[in-house]
This record gives sequence, C-alpha cells and structure tokens, in this order.
Amino acid sequence: MIIGIDLGTTNSLAAYYDGKQAKIIPNRLGERLTPSVVSVDDDGTILVGKTALARGLRHPLTAAAVFKRSMGTDREFNLCGKTFRAEELSSFVLRSLREDAEAYLGQKVDEAVISVPAYFNDRQRKATKRAGELAGLKVERIVNEPTAAAVAHGLFDKKERSRYLIFDLGGGTFDVSILERTGRIIEVHSVAGDNFLGGENFTDVVEQLFCTRCGVDIDSLTGEERAQLRERAEACKKALSAATGAVMECKIGGNTKTLRLTEKMYEEACEPLFERLLRPVERSLRDAGIRTSDISEIVLVGGATKAPVVRRLAARMFGRLPNVDVNPDEVVAIGAALQSAIKQRAEGIREVILTDVCPFTLGTEVVSSNGYFEESGHFMPLIERNTVIPVSRVETFYTASDYQEQVRVQVLQGESRMARNNLLLGEICVPVPPKPRGEESIDVTYTYDVNSLLEIIVKVNSTGFTKKMIIRGEGSTLTEEQAKKRMEELSYLKISPRDQEQNKLALYRADIAFEETTGDERKVLGKYIDAFEGALRKGKKEDIERRRKDLIELLASLGK
Repeated sequence: MIIGIDLGTTNSLAAYYDGKQAKIIPNRLGERLTPSVVSVDDDGTILVGKTALARGLRHPLTAAAVFKRSMGTDREFNLCGKTFRAEELSSFVLRSLREDAEAYLGQKVDEAVISVPAYFNDRQRKATKRAGELAGLKVERIVNEPTAAAVAHGLFDKKERSRYLIFDLGGGTFDVSILERTGRIIEVHSVAGDNFLGGENFTDVVEQLFCTRCGVDIDSLTGEERAQLRERAEACKKALSAATGAVMECKIGGNTKTLRLTEKMYEEACEPLFERLLRPVERSLRDAGIRTSDISEIVLVGGATKAPVVRRLAARMFGRLPNVDVNPDEVVAIGAALQSAIKQRAEGIREVILTDVCPFTLGTEVVSSNGYFEESGHFMPLIERNTVIPVSRVETFYTASDYQEQVRVQVLQGESRMARNNLLLGEICVPVPPKPRGEESIDVTYTYDVNSLLEIIVKVNSTGFTKKMIIRGEGSTLTEEQAKKRMEELSYLKISPRDQEQNKLALYRADIAFEETTGDERKVLGKYIDAFEGALRKGKKEDIERRRKDLIELLASLGK
C-alpha cells in the first residue's frame, strides 16, 4: 500500500486514494493533523504529536519542534541525554503516521510519496528520503508541495486549460509555484521561495509585541515560562483569525502580564514579513515570463494562509480573491495521495502526465577572466533553475594551467555567482595528458530527472577516458555504514504505543490545567486526576476509558 504524506514544519498528515478520491487518514486520536513535535518521556519513551506537544509545555527541554528547518544539516537536538538529527526526529513523525495508516486501513503500508517545499535543495531532499527509510517506508518519489496542491485542485477540473499560482505558506517554509494544466498534463513553469519563512515567524511577531509592550526580557525567562509564552502567542495569533482583536495573558515571574492586541497593530508589525513574501512571488512571475493577469487562479496552501492578514495580502498582490476551496492544511496531503495513485497507475487518473522543474541551478566551478587577469572560483551554470525536467545538458571545458595532469569537476547547486557560496553535491577528478593550457578539453554532461537523480559524465576528449557519478535523491550526509548503524540504534528506541497515546495526552493536559487553576476548580480537578491514575494502575480497560472520558469532559467545561 502506498500513501501520500505531507511532512510539515508545524503539522503533518497522511492521505490515501480509495479508487475514487483521496481521503485524509485520521491519527490515533481521531484527528486529521499530527503536530510535528517529538518528546522523550521520563522512562525514555519517544512521544510524537499532540502528546509530545503537551509534554513540551511543562518540560520544554525534553521536546523538539520546527526541526524541518534543519533538514539536511548536521544540527543535533538533545532530548533527555539523547541526540537526534532533524531527519531522525522526522522519522518518528513518519513512523507514527505510518502506524496510524496501517491501523485505519487494515493493511501494511510500506511505501509513501512524501511532499517537500519546492525550494528544498538536494541535501534537504536527501534528508527527507532518509527520514522515510528510518520510518520503514520505501520512498521512491518526492513531490514538491505546490505541485501536489495543484494536482489536488486541478486534476479533475473540467476546464481544458488553467494556469495556477500556488501561494504555499506553511508553518516554517514559503513557496510560490506557477503551473499550467492543459487537459491531463500538469506542467510546472517556475518555483521560488524562502525556507525560513512561515507561520512560526508570524507567531514571533506576537511574541515580540508582547515582550516589548509588557517590558519582558525574553532571555531572562525560565524554560517553562518561555514555552508558555510561545503557547499563548500562538493562541493569540489564532484568535486574531476570528476577531479584530485578542487578549494575551502570560504569567511571568509570578505576575500576570496582559497584551491587548488589535488587528491593525498586528498587521503593521507584520509588514517586514509581507515584504519577504512579495520577493519570491515577483521572482516566480519573472522566471515564468508572465504577468499576474495571465494567472487563472491564485491558490492558497498551508495553515498560515488561513490568517485574514495573509489572505488580504494575497488579494492585494494579485488584485483578486484567492481560491480557498480545498482546506489549506490538507491540500498537499491530498495531492501527495493522488500522486501515489498516479505512480500506481490507478484507474481513472493513469493518463495524467506531470512535468516538474529543477528548483535550483546546477553547475560547476570555472576559471573566468575579469578583463585584467583570470580568476578561479566562479560558478558556471549547466542546468538553469526552472528548467523542465527530465533534462540533459553538455558543456565543453578546457584546461586552465600549463601541463596540468588532472581536471576536477565540482558539482554545485545554487544561484550565487561565486562557487563557494553554492552547495557542493560532489566532485569528479579525471586525468588529462600534460599539455599547454587550453589544448586539452573535457565534455561535462549533467542529466537530471523527476526523482531528483543527477547523473554527471565527464569525458576527456583526447583519450576517450570517461568517468560517471550519480547523485541520488536518497541517502544523507552520513556514510552508508554510519546510516546502517544509526538505523539499528533507532530501531531499539521505545516508541509510545498507540493504545497509550490518549491516556498520556489526557494526563499531560490535566497536569497543565491543574497548574493554571485555583480554589475549588483545582480541588475537583485533582480528584478526577487521582481517579484516572487509579484506573490506569488497575489496568481495567472499561474503567480507564470511563475515567478518561470524565476527565476530558471536566477539562472542556473548564475551558482547558
């Protein structure tokens, strides 16, 4: 069974194709969104999702979030004495989604199509595939989030021709893609984005407003105060989506501080973020060679686009109301599930042809003349960004020094004029006969396909010597031996069982509520918690479910 997965910065979710349509798979708590949060319990158990989020509020040093932004880097997260890379934390989220899918569908799930921001580079895509492997999933296809959204919006559209601009603002990343659908052919024209711009940045704005106006030094806060501040800022941001004002209260150093935030104040504070959103939009239009009037529909994707301030900004940018027919939180997962159906040649959609583009320029380092002398370290593009893939390009290069005996070809990805500022993907060295400069040449061929597989062939033209390298879309910065060893280490970690998830979550919620209440409410809540814990100790399923239900109903009546 193949499923589609939207591995998000803030929330993740999975979907499947039932033969007629794509459907969201509820998680073990019966909810459609699983927070992309991982925590380690006191006994070393790995917690994922809402339970990890709840535990993190009380024990912030035991939880990690927003780790998608660190995919493809060597950054490590320390949780209760254990260190994890971003792809390892992501693998826990993916494993949780896989288990939920297997329980819901009643069959084994062994493969997935996983979405990534269109602007993810090769290293970040590799890390995403590695996360899938660590979760026990075969990941043969990575799909760009805006492409998945376009598939979800336009696959069964009756119009013969549509041109979409996908405005994808998630929890931690921002992408803009321009796509065109003609019949059952969906073609990507351009992509642009910012991998460090998303809903989290809008929460930062509320947080900063609170600290500035209430005289709070954020660096002096305890871990719990910092976690509570973040939680209240997020709640205040969401409240502004439904009203023209919101009140944020937070207990700092034993004193309750209050911020009354109006929509106008919030929107003015978000202006720097709006400017950052505008730049990728302008770049995508410029790369596609079109104007806003050429766009048939503006499609909003990602949970952050539900905010009225973002929707008004989008309307101002394009001079029309955007399309919000499909839930922005779910559209990418739906598209990924449809992509899995395309991969399986499912009945009804097997005729769909999907073309994509190379999101970054691929090239190599060369020696270049500046008009006075020759200077090394310049970047020479071979495949330009937004070139439709699959694609193959060949360039001829000549020796730069007298009697050099080898040529080194660096495989680079990026947009900078200087080679050192771009991402090094690999390199090939080939021997050449020692002759005066410029008398020996090599042909360098780059071939890039839809599965993020890059083949490089270097041929020495005088001798015919040829060397080839394939940079695959899977793997990581770890060696194969290191990766295998790490997979074995992670397999022994104790993951929170599905049947315990609801109980753990209820207790964490109750503990947080107990700390926040006083008087009779706190006494009553304490009795309910004691009763629930007593049922858990006895282990009788009916009593546990009844006591948990009573506790949750009490929490709801207390507004918790």
